[in-house]
Amino acid sequence: MRAIVTGGAGFIGSHVVDALLARGDDVHVLDDLSKGKRENVAAGAQLHVADIRQPDEVFDAVQPSLVLHLAAQADVRVSVERPDFDADVNVLGTVRILEAARRHGAKVVFTSSGGAAYGECDGPAPETAPLRPLAPYGTSKLSGEEYLATYNRLYGTTHVSLRLGNVYGPRQEPHGEAGVVAIFMGLLRKGGTPRIFGDGSQTRDYVYVGDVARALLLALERDGRVYNIGTGAETSVLELYRAIQDVAGIEREAELAPARLGELQRSVLDASLAHAELDWRPERSLTDGLALTWAWISS
Repeated sequence: MRAIVTGGAGFIGSHVVDALLARGDDVHVLDDLSKGKRENVAAGAQLHVADIRQPDEVFDAVQPSLVLHLAAQADVRVSVERPDFDADVNVLGTVRILEAARRHGAKVVFTSSGGAAYGECDGPAPETAPLRPLAPYGTSKLSGEEYLATYNRLYGTTHVSLRLGNVYGPRQEPHGEAGVVAIFMGLLRKGGTPRIFGDGSQTRDYVYVGDVARALLLALERDGRVYNIGTGAETSVLELYRAIQDVAGIEREAELAPARLGELQRSVLDASLAHAELDWRPERSLTDGLALTWAWISS
């Protein structure tokens, strides 16, 4: 199959590219390299430097049958400060990807965010849980989901959306808005002191990037649904930091800082629908996934 991966030079996207290549697909990456890196793109894939808001030239050249849409404005703080920019990239960009895919009869799998979509969780949130985003980023991602669903109804397409947990693993950059795993490991490696905001009891559902890439490929075989992709297990920031110290073999007391306004205290996903319909389950334990991530960061 001929596939386009938007954001394929980034953290998650590059792992999706690897997985597609491993099964023999003709893989093309559409990435503006604002966050992604050329060196993340495997030699077997072709990189097209372009913006998702102007995808037509790349789509017309490639003529894909599959589109895995991961490119996004993913900084929650930017979405609060510049909601118009967030919507321009995440909403209008997604619409333009959908239109380009429609012209070529391509199926789309879209990555959304479980934590951003559900807001505070009382327990593992199923796909039917109330949607209560706390930032424009979550709203823009849900808008993308709704556009996919609308296209499915209007045009009879079979696009699929995946709501991801907190993804971690190799190639995640330990700076900026990167995940806490990469931030903690990057600081430990460089002799810095990790900072924990609040009391560290806030929990997240950490899912390994390789498992997420596998879920995207499985979603290509399904028709028009929304699936949570997470482990269903909650890990507090304090528990996570202890586990990271264990795999790194480094003991260093973290610095405590005031809680950040608007931060979720509890976020965890119920992925039983993905288990039942995609035959997907996370294969990598948190300990094993952290060990692989540390090996990459410390290399």
